[in-house]
Amino acid sequence: MRTITVTESSQIAEARQVASQLATTQGFDATSAGRVALVATELATNLVKHGGGGELLVCDYDAGSVGGVQLIALDKGKGIADLDRSFEDGYSSEGTAGHGLGAIRRQSQQLDIASWPGLGTALMARVSAGPAPRAGPSVSASVSESVSEYGCVSIPLHGEEVCGDACAAIHTEQGLAVIVADGLGHGSEAAIAANEAVRLFRKYRLQPIAELLASLHNGLRATRGAAVAIAHVDYARRSIKYGGIGNIAGAIVASESTRRMVSLNGTAGHNARKILSFDYAWSNGLLIMHSDGLGTNWSLDRYPGLSRMHPTLIAAVLYRDYSRGRDDVTVLVIRLPEQA
Repeated sequence: MRTITVTESSQIAEARQVASQLATTQGFDATSAGRVALVATELATNLVKHGGGGELLVCDYDAGSVGGVQLIALDKGKGIADLDRSFEDGYSSEGTAGHGLGAIRRQSQQLDIASWPGLGTALMARVSAGPAPRAGPSVSASVSESVSEYGCVSIPLHGEEVCGDACAAIHTEQGLAVIVADGLGHGSEAAIAANEAVRLFRKYRLQPIAELLASLHNGLRATRGAAVAIAHVDYARRSIKYGGIGNIAGAIVASESTRRMVSLNGTAGHNARKILSFDYAWSNGLLIMHSDGLGTNWSLDRYPGLSRMHPTLIAAVLYRDYSRGRDDVTVLVIRLPEQA
Protein backbone atom coordinates (compact mmCIF):
# COMPACT_ATOMS: atom_id res chain seq x y z
CA MET A 1 0.00 0.00 0.00
CA ARG A 2 1.45 3.34 -1.09
CA THR A 3 0.98 6.43 1.09
CA ILE A 4 1.17 10.02 -0.16
CA THR A 5 1.26 12.93 2.25
CA VAL A 6 -0.91 15.75 0.89
CA THR A 7 -0.60 19.02 2.78
CA GLU A 8 -0.19 21.48 -0.10
CA SER A 9 -1.35 21.86 -3.70
CA SER A 10 2.01 20.85 -5.18
CA GLN A 11 1.52 17.29 -3.85
CA ILE A 12 -1.77 16.73 -5.69
CA ALA A 13 0.10 15.88 -8.89
CA GLU A 14 2.06 13.12 -7.12
CA ALA A 15 -1.17 11.59 -5.83
CA ARG A 16 -2.66 11.61 -9.34
CA GLN A 17 0.49 10.11 -10.86
CA VAL A 18 0.78 7.28 -8.32
CA ALA A 19 -2.88 6.32 -8.77
CA SER A 20 -2.69 6.51 -12.57
CA GLN A 21 0.43 4.33 -12.70
CA LEU A 22 -1.21 1.69 -10.52
CA ALA A 23 -4.30 1.71 -12.77
CA THR A 24 -2.11 1.17 -15.82
CA THR A 25 -0.29 -1.67 -14.04
CA GLN A 26 -3.70 -3.24 -13.31
CA GLY A 27 -4.53 -3.24 -17.02
CA PHE A 28 -6.89 -0.25 -17.08
CA ASP A 29 -7.38 1.36 -20.49
CA ALA A 30 -6.80 5.09 -20.91
CA THR A 31 -10.40 6.03 -20.14
CA SER A 32 -10.59 3.95 -16.96
CA ALA A 33 -7.17 5.13 -15.83
CA GLY A 34 -8.44 8.66 -16.35
CA ARG A 35 -11.29 7.95 -13.95
CA VAL A 36 -8.78 6.83 -11.33
CA ALA A 37 -6.73 9.97 -11.92
CA LEU A 38 -9.83 12.13 -11.48
CA VAL A 39 -10.78 10.47 -8.20
CA ALA A 40 -7.22 10.78 -6.87
CA THR A 41 -7.09 14.45 -7.87
CA GLU A 42 -10.40 15.28 -6.20
CA LEU A 43 -9.50 13.39 -3.02
CA ALA A 44 -6.10 15.08 -2.76
CA THR A 45 -7.64 18.48 -3.50
CA ASN A 46 -10.20 18.00 -0.74
CA LEU A 47 -7.44 17.05 1.71
CA VAL A 48 -5.75 20.40 1.06
CA LYS A 49 -8.84 22.61 0.82
CA HIS A 50 -11.11 21.07 3.44
CA GLY A 51 -9.11 18.68 5.62
CA GLY A 52 -6.18 20.89 6.55
CA GLY A 53 -3.92 18.35 4.86
CA GLY A 54 -3.85 14.59 5.25
CA GLU A 55 -2.82 11.34 3.66
CA LEU A 56 -3.89 9.35 0.62
CA LEU A 57 -3.51 5.55 0.67
CA VAL A 58 -3.35 3.89 -2.75
CA CYS A 59 -3.37 0.17 -3.53
CA ASP A 60 -5.07 -2.45 -5.65
CA TYR A 61 -7.98 -4.47 -4.33
CA ASP A 62 -9.63 -7.80 -5.07
CA ALA A 63 -13.28 -8.23 -4.11
CA GLY A 64 -13.92 -11.64 -5.64
CA SER A 65 -15.38 -11.11 -9.10
CA VAL A 66 -14.14 -7.51 -9.35
CA GLY A 67 -10.97 -5.66 -8.55
CA GLY A 68 -9.22 -2.43 -9.31
CA VAL A 69 -7.70 0.57 -7.56
CA GLN A 70 -8.55 1.55 -4.00
CA LEU A 71 -7.99 5.09 -2.70
CA ILE A 72 -8.43 6.13 0.92
CA ALA A 73 -8.26 9.78 1.96
CA LEU A 74 -7.64 10.49 5.65
CA ASP A 75 -7.60 13.85 7.40
CA LYS A 76 -7.93 15.19 10.94
CA GLY A 77 -9.77 18.35 9.99
CA LYS A 78 -13.00 19.79 11.33
CA GLY A 79 -15.18 17.11 9.69
CA ILE A 80 -18.18 17.42 7.40
CA ALA A 81 -21.28 18.83 9.03
CA ASP A 82 -23.79 17.48 6.49
CA LEU A 83 -22.57 14.39 4.63
CA ASP A 84 -25.72 13.99 2.55
CA ARG A 85 -25.58 17.56 1.20
CA SER A 86 -21.83 17.37 0.61
CA PHE A 87 -22.43 15.04 -2.36
CA GLU A 88 -24.73 17.50 -4.09
CA ASP A 89 -23.12 19.39 -6.97
CA GLY A 90 -22.78 23.06 -6.11
CA TYR A 91 -22.70 22.54 -2.35
CA SER A 92 -19.53 23.71 -0.62
CA SER A 93 -18.66 24.73 2.90
CA GLU A 94 -15.60 26.65 1.70
CA GLY A 95 -16.97 28.73 -1.15
CA THR A 96 -15.53 26.47 -3.89
CA ALA A 97 -17.39 25.12 -6.94
CA GLY A 98 -18.65 22.16 -4.91
CA HIS A 99 -18.24 19.36 -7.46
CA GLY A 100 -15.51 17.24 -5.75
CA LEU A 101 -17.41 14.60 -3.78
CA GLY A 102 -20.09 14.32 -6.44
CA ALA A 103 -17.43 13.63 -9.07
CA ILE A 104 -15.77 11.02 -6.85
CA ARG A 105 -19.10 9.30 -6.37
CA ARG A 106 -19.88 9.22 -10.09
CA GLN A 107 -16.52 7.66 -11.00
CA SER A 108 -16.41 5.01 -8.26
CA GLN A 109 -17.89 1.52 -8.11
CA GLN A 110 -17.85 1.60 -4.30
CA LEU A 111 -17.69 4.48 -1.86
CA ASP A 112 -17.75 4.71 1.93
CA ILE A 113 -17.26 7.87 3.97
CA ALA A 114 -17.22 8.62 7.67
CA SER A 115 -16.85 12.03 9.30
CA TRP A 116 -17.13 13.39 12.83
CA PRO A 117 -17.02 16.98 14.10
CA GLY A 118 -13.51 17.68 15.33
CA LEU A 119 -12.23 14.22 14.37
CA GLY A 120 -11.86 14.62 10.61
CA THR A 121 -12.98 12.56 7.66
CA ALA A 122 -12.12 9.19 6.13
CA LEU A 123 -13.24 8.28 2.61
CA MET A 124 -12.65 5.07 0.66
CA ALA A 125 -13.28 4.94 -3.10
CA ARG A 126 -12.87 1.85 -5.26
CA VAL A 127 -12.59 2.18 -9.01
CA SER A 128 -12.64 -0.83 -11.34
CA ALA A 129 -11.87 -1.01 -15.05
CA GLY A 130 -14.65 -0.33 -17.50
CA PRO A 131 -17.31 2.37 -17.62
CA ALA A 132 -18.30 4.40 -14.59
CA PRO A 133 -21.60 3.48 -12.93
CA ARG A 134 -24.42 5.59 -14.33
CA ALA A 135 -25.53 7.07 -11.04
CA GLY A 136 -22.60 6.20 -8.83
CA PRO A 137 -22.83 3.95 -5.77
CA SER A 138 -25.18 4.65 -2.90
CA VAL A 139 -23.54 6.44 0.01
CA SER A 140 -24.65 6.47 3.63
CA ALA A 141 -23.30 8.67 6.36
CA SER A 142 -23.41 5.87 8.90
CA VAL A 143 -24.18 2.47 7.41
CA SER A 144 -22.22 0.86 4.60
CA GLU A 145 -24.16 -0.99 1.92
CA SER A 146 -21.16 -3.29 1.54
CA VAL A 147 -21.36 -6.89 2.73
CA SER A 148 -17.58 -7.22 2.73
CA GLU A 149 -16.36 -9.53 5.46
CA TYR A 150 -12.87 -8.16 5.92
CA GLY A 151 -10.49 -5.38 5.04
CA CYS A 152 -6.87 -4.52 5.73
CA VAL A 153 -4.41 -1.64 5.57
CA SER A 154 -0.69 -2.35 5.61
CA ILE A 155 1.57 0.72 5.73
CA PRO A 156 5.39 0.78 5.63
CA LEU A 157 7.40 2.87 8.06
CA HIS A 158 7.90 6.36 6.65
CA GLY A 159 10.96 6.31 4.40
CA GLU A 160 10.80 2.60 3.62
CA GLU A 161 9.89 1.30 0.15
CA VAL A 162 8.35 -1.96 1.36
CA CYS A 163 6.25 -2.95 4.35
CA GLY A 164 7.69 -5.45 6.82
CA ASP A 165 4.17 -6.56 7.76
CA ALA A 166 1.76 -8.74 5.79
CA CYS A 167 -1.77 -10.08 6.11
CA ALA A 168 -4.06 -12.48 4.28
CA ALA A 169 -7.59 -13.88 4.50
CA ILE A 170 -8.81 -17.12 2.92
CA HIS A 171 -12.33 -18.52 2.77
CA THR A 172 -12.73 -22.02 4.19
CA GLU A 173 -15.65 -24.44 4.49
CA GLN A 174 -16.21 -23.22 8.04
CA GLY A 175 -15.77 -19.50 7.41
CA LEU A 176 -12.54 -17.55 7.23
CA ALA A 177 -8.86 -18.12 8.03
CA VAL A 178 -6.72 -15.00 8.57
CA ILE A 179 -3.14 -14.11 9.45
CA VAL A 180 -1.22 -11.00 10.44
CA ALA A 181 2.59 -11.23 10.33
CA ASP A 182 5.18 -8.67 11.41
CA GLY A 183 8.72 -9.36 10.23
CA LEU A 184 11.36 -8.53 12.83
CA GLY A 185 12.43 -4.91 12.33
CA HIS A 186 11.41 -3.24 9.09
CA GLY A 187 12.53 -2.93 5.48
CA SER A 188 13.18 -5.61 2.88
CA GLU A 189 14.41 -8.36 5.23
CA ALA A 190 11.37 -7.93 7.45
CA ALA A 191 9.15 -8.07 4.35
CA ILE A 192 10.78 -11.36 3.29
CA ALA A 193 9.96 -12.91 6.67
CA ALA A 194 6.38 -11.60 6.74
CA ASN A 195 5.65 -12.69 3.17
CA GLU A 196 7.11 -16.14 3.84
CA ALA A 197 4.81 -16.43 6.86
CA VAL A 198 1.83 -15.68 4.60
CA ARG A 199 3.03 -18.22 2.01
CA LEU A 200 3.30 -20.93 4.67
CA PHE A 201 -0.10 -19.94 6.07
CA ARG A 202 -1.69 -20.43 2.66
CA LYS A 203 -0.01 -23.82 2.32
CA TYR A 204 -0.93 -25.16 5.78
CA ARG A 205 -4.11 -23.14 6.43
CA LEU A 206 -6.27 -26.21 7.12
CA GLN A 207 -4.08 -27.42 9.99
CA PRO A 208 -5.29 -26.79 13.56
CA ILE A 209 -4.02 -23.45 14.84
CA ALA A 210 -1.26 -24.81 17.09
CA GLU A 211 0.05 -27.11 14.34
CA LEU A 212 -0.14 -24.28 11.82
CA LEU A 213 1.85 -21.97 14.10
CA ALA A 214 4.43 -24.73 14.56
CA SER A 215 4.71 -25.08 10.77
CA LEU A 216 5.31 -21.35 10.47
CA HIS A 217 7.84 -21.42 13.30
CA ASN A 218 9.83 -24.17 11.58
CA GLY A 219 9.49 -22.63 8.13
CA LEU A 220 10.74 -19.18 9.17
CA ARG A 221 14.06 -20.37 10.62
CA ALA A 222 15.96 -19.20 7.52
CA THR A 223 14.53 -15.67 7.89
CA ARG A 224 14.99 -13.03 10.55
CA GLY A 225 11.70 -14.23 12.07
CA ALA A 226 8.31 -12.67 12.64
CA ALA A 227 5.52 -12.12 15.09
CA VAL A 228 2.47 -13.96 13.77
CA ALA A 229 -1.15 -14.48 14.78
CA ILE A 230 -3.75 -16.66 13.10
CA ALA A 231 -7.50 -16.93 13.52
CA HIS A 232 -9.97 -19.51 12.23
CA VAL A 233 -13.47 -18.02 12.21
CA ASP A 234 -16.25 -20.63 12.27
CA TYR A 235 -19.56 -19.08 11.20
CA ALA A 236 -21.81 -22.02 12.05
CA ARG A 237 -20.40 -22.60 15.53
CA ARG A 238 -19.92 -18.87 16.06
CA SER A 239 -16.46 -19.41 17.44
CA ILE A 240 -12.92 -18.23 16.78
CA LYS A 241 -9.83 -20.33 17.31
CA TYR A 242 -6.90 -17.95 17.77
CA GLY A 243 -3.21 -18.27 18.45
CA GLY A 244 -0.15 -16.10 18.19
CA ILE A 245 3.60 -15.99 18.65
CA GLY A 246 4.82 -12.50 19.52
CA ASN A 247 3.14 -9.15 19.81
CA ILE A 248 0.31 -9.26 17.28
CA ALA A 249 -2.80 -7.97 19.04
CA GLY A 250 -6.28 -9.39 18.58
CA ALA A 251 -9.66 -8.30 19.94
CA ILE A 252 -13.34 -9.11 19.48
CA VAL A 253 -15.28 -5.84 19.49
CA ALA A 254 -19.04 -5.92 20.12
CA SER A 255 -21.41 -3.13 21.05
CA GLU A 256 -21.25 -4.04 24.71
CA SER A 257 -17.61 -5.09 25.16
CA THR A 258 -14.09 -5.51 23.81
CA ARG A 259 -12.36 -8.83 24.50
CA ARG A 260 -8.60 -8.91 24.08
CA MET A 261 -7.16 -12.17 22.76
CA VAL A 262 -4.03 -14.03 23.87
CA SER A 263 -0.75 -14.24 21.95
CA LEU A 264 2.25 -15.86 23.64
CA ASN A 265 5.76 -14.44 23.82
CA GLY A 266 8.34 -15.33 21.20
CA THR A 267 9.38 -14.86 17.59
CA ALA A 268 8.29 -17.37 14.97
CA GLY A 269 11.41 -18.85 13.39
CA HIS A 270 13.62 -18.25 16.42
CA ASN A 271 12.09 -18.85 19.83
CA ALA A 272 8.64 -20.06 20.82
CA ARG A 273 8.56 -21.85 24.16
CA LYS A 274 4.82 -22.45 24.04
CA ILE A 275 2.54 -22.74 21.04
CA LEU A 276 -1.11 -22.81 22.04
CA SER A 277 -4.48 -21.85 20.64
CA PHE A 278 -7.49 -20.41 22.42
CA ASP A 279 -11.23 -20.61 21.74
CA TYR A 280 -13.50 -17.57 21.80
CA ALA A 281 -17.27 -17.44 21.34
CA TRP A 282 -18.91 -14.50 19.58
CA SER A 283 -22.40 -13.34 18.75
CA ASN A 284 -21.64 -10.44 16.40
CA GLY A 285 -19.29 -7.51 16.01
CA LEU A 286 -15.74 -7.24 14.68
CA LEU A 287 -12.50 -9.17 14.94
CA ILE A 288 -9.59 -6.72 14.84
CA MET A 289 -5.96 -7.86 14.55
CA HIS A 290 -2.94 -5.58 14.21
CA SER A 291 0.83 -5.40 14.40
CA ASP A 292 2.58 -3.46 17.16
CA GLY A 293 2.99 -0.45 14.90
CA LEU A 294 -0.50 0.40 16.14
CA GLY A 295 -0.99 1.45 19.75
CA THR A 296 -3.21 -0.74 21.89
CA ASN A 297 -5.20 2.11 23.47
CA TRP A 298 -7.64 2.38 20.55
CA SER A 299 -11.39 2.36 20.98
CA LEU A 300 -14.21 2.52 18.45
CA ASP A 301 -16.48 4.23 20.99
CA ARG A 302 -15.25 7.68 19.96
CA TYR A 303 -16.42 7.13 16.34
CA PRO A 304 -20.21 6.80 16.19
CA GLY A 305 -21.29 4.60 13.29
CA LEU A 306 -17.78 3.51 12.29
CA SER A 307 -18.31 -0.13 13.28
CA ARG A 308 -20.96 -0.41 10.55
CA MET A 309 -18.72 0.93 7.80
CA HIS A 310 -16.56 -1.05 5.38
CA PRO A 311 -13.90 -3.02 7.33
CA THR A 312 -11.12 -1.39 5.29
CA LEU A 313 -12.32 2.06 6.32
CA ILE A 314 -12.38 0.98 9.97
CA ALA A 315 -8.80 -0.24 9.65
CA ALA A 316 -7.74 3.03 7.99
CA VAL A 317 -9.24 5.21 10.74
CA LEU A 318 -7.45 3.18 13.42
CA TYR A 319 -4.19 3.57 11.47
CA ARG A 320 -4.76 7.32 11.13
CA ASP A 321 -5.32 7.94 14.83
CA TYR A 322 -3.31 5.26 16.64
CA SER A 323 -0.19 4.61 14.57
CA ARG A 324 2.92 4.81 16.74
CA GLY A 325 4.87 6.37 13.85
CA ARG A 326 8.01 4.32 14.39
CA ASP A 327 7.24 0.99 12.69
CA ASP A 328 5.23 -0.61 9.91
CA VAL A 329 1.50 -0.78 10.65
CA THR A 330 -0.99 -3.45 9.63
CA VAL A 331 -4.62 -3.50 10.74
CA LEU A 332 -6.97 -6.31 9.70
CA VAL A 333 -10.70 -6.02 10.42
CA ILE A 334 -13.18 -8.89 10.00
CA ARG A 335 -16.92 -8.33 10.27
CA LEU A 336 -18.55 -11.20 12.14
CA PRO A 337 -21.96 -11.96 10.60
CA GLU A 338 -25.01 -11.41 12.77
CA GLN A 339 -27.03 -14.34 14.09
CA ALA A 340 -29.65 -15.38 11.53
